[in-house]
Amino acid sequence: MSKKNSEFDIFKLNPQLLRAIEDNGYQNPTPVQIQTIPLISAGHDVLGIAQTGTGKTAAYLLPLLMKIKFAQGMFCRAIIIVPTRELVVQVENNARSFTKYLDIRIVSIYGGTGTKQQIEAIENGLDILICTPGRFLDLYRKGHINTREIKTMVLDEADKMMDMGFMPQIREILEKIPVKRQNLLFSATFAEKVERLASEFLEYPIKVEVSPQATPAETVSQFYYKVPNFLSKINLLQYLLQDKSLTKVIIFVRTKETANNVFKFIHRKIEESVRVIHSNKAQQTRLNAMRDFKEGDIRILVSTDVSARGHDISYVSHVINFDLPMVYEDYVHRIGRTGRAANLGTAISFLNDAEFMHFRKIEKLIRQNVIERNWPEGVVILPTGKEERKSIEMDIDKIKRAENPDFKGAFHEKKNVAAKKSKFLTKKKRKK
Repeated sequence: MSKKNSEFDIFKLNPQLLRAIEDNGYQNPTPVQIQTIPLISAGHDVLGIAQTGTGKTAAYLLPLLMKIKFAQGMFCRAIIIVPTRELVVQVENNARSFTKYLDIRIVSIYGGTGTKQQIEAIENGLDILICTPGRFLDLYRKGHINTREIKTMVLDEADKMMDMGFMPQIREILEKIPVKRQNLLFSATFAEKVERLASEFLEYPIKVEVSPQATPAETVSQFYYKVPNFLSKINLLQYLLQDKSLTKVIIFVRTKETANNVFKFIHRKIEESVRVIHSNKAQQTRLNAMRDFKEGDIRILVSTDVSARGHDISYVSHVINFDLPMVYEDYVHRIGRTGRAANLGTAISFLNDAEFMHFRKIEKLIRQNVIERNWPEGVVILPTGKEERKSIEMDIDKIKRAENPDFKGAFHEKKNVAAKKSKFLTKKKRKK
């Protein structure tokens, strides 16, 4: 690729945008930007399938800002809909970094906080509205949002919105905004739900697929350990975190309870440079934790999947899946927090017997065989408690039942084995 074709001036952006791009340290456009920016600038509906960390936010923001150019009127002319509060903040930060030399008004709205300031910002006039579906509908129904000037709608992280059950809200929003508009849909995967959504609101879209669906970035090294139970996972985690080459670490867990327990252990036994975020944490607490982690004030962040998407954090050295996500696509988004923007990263997964069965399905999804690491010498493997063993066995039963509807369950199998053993012993006694 020639030097000219590798620079942002090939997109014919205005000087103010090019200056902001340079200030942000961007030198060359990414593949998703090269393919989608000209299409969006030409007014096409676009369906972009691109894994996290590929620069897709800039891929739709730059042509959108070029199209809007300057502040005009009182009502929003473009709406960007994302699934989470954290992603609203991330997109807003990106948009503001690109508009530092432009007079474009950006307003973001999301739940989990009061509406007063958000309403005031809307009533002062805006050009771009960045929102979650629920808060948009809440303020629209109360008469605070006028949609008649909307010319562009962006749905970002569409697969996550479908996973979170936002389909009814999206359909309702589509009924509230003008039919004549440009539609842009971006997703890391092209699951059946996303395909159905795309067929509903995109008109003759041009599909751009930068990498195969659900493929992790090539810059991420992946491996796993087989770990029988929670306490053994804790021991392994303590061993790994003692290695200071893990300079910036996100530890993903499945539940809020586990998040709190892992956080307390790290804070008490390893180091104080750790924060925890989950849905029970106040919005400002979550934002502060993400800011501290992003700026390097803390080394370790413990999180549920609330932060698996939407945060462009540079130089995350490691992602640790303390628990495996049950939505397999979320694995791709979790490990996409590292290895971003051509930087190298490592993803480590802790797998009990049930999670190992799920992981085999994830390997099929990502079309990769992940390497198993040997158990570190000196790290203690503790026995599995009765309740935890029961929970793991029940999870294994669910997996086997999903694969084979005739499967009766581990209890039924044990009962059959016991019956056969009893029958065998009875026959043996008779022969004697």
